[in-house]
Amino acid sequence: MSVNEIISRTNIQWFPGHMAKALRDMAEEIKKVDMVIYVLDARAPKSSVNPEFIGIIGEKPILYVLNKADMVESSDLLTFVNYFKKDNTEILALDSTKSGAIKQIEPLMTKLCKEKLNKYSQKGFKMNLRAMVIGVPNSGKSTLINNLCGVKKTITGDKAGVTRGKQWLSLKNGFEVLDTPGTLYPKISNQQIALNLAFIGSVRNEVVDMNELCVDFLNFCKKYYYQNIKEKYLLSSYNLTALEIIEEVAKFKHYLLKGGELDYDRTCFSIIDDFRKGKLGKIVLDK
Repeated sequence: MSVNEIISRTNIQWFPGHMAKALRDMAEEIKKVDMVIYVLDARAPKSSVNPEFIGIIGEKPILYVLNKADMVESSDLLTFVNYFKKDNTEILALDSTKSGAIKQIEPLMTKLCKEKLNKYSQKGFKMNLRAMVIGVPNSGKSTLINNLCGVKKTITGDKAGVTRGKQWLSLKNGFEVLDTPGTLYPKISNQQIALNLAFIGSVRNEVVDMNELCVDFLNFCKKYYYQNIKEKYLLSSYNLTALEIIEEVAKFKHYLLKGGELDYDRTCFSIIDDFRKGKLGKIVLDK
């Protein structure tokens, strides 16, 4: 792509066959669980909601987990906690890479299923709670489950589509969780949501033009978080275009091709990667 062609004309759709199968499997497995642990990316929790899950979950209690909470300001977290808090739900903000998540999640699981637990207890039975863990790709589901189990039992990776099949796992306290593949939906009509999902890595890089995606991200940052990128990359001005920012970042990072030309592809990927790794400060995409 030439310099003059780095403009935004993004139209993102990604729904591979394994996701369609995952939705069918989830609709069947939901009958076997007592509740749902719904993992959302705290940087884009509204965009992380998959409308296909609504019919699958039905009336099951939901524990929303705002994952990667360390990448978001506490004031933004509070806004989203209030947004998602409804009847028959609980919400928890955490960083699933830190140990001890089970100490926060177990009481909320018990609270959500209290009526069912009491019913079994009155009959003299001890009930082991079963939960299905769901979320869009790269939301941190598998990392959270490994944390709950205390050992690494699922494959994790900083990209979409790592988990491909369902997997039942037992926790130390007798609870059981079902890990499911990160799943999007057949058609994303709102392209801002599609962009947000691509920014956080819920859409595979291979199906997105990373140069265009970077332009979209920088235009968002220019509106809400210019100070973040200005300080990170020592930008010369507050009035740069997205292309000018990319050029200054390329020089700042010394991303050059043979002959001294700027490496736009490497620079655009690097900017998106910096955001995903939290190197651009605390940024919330859902506004």
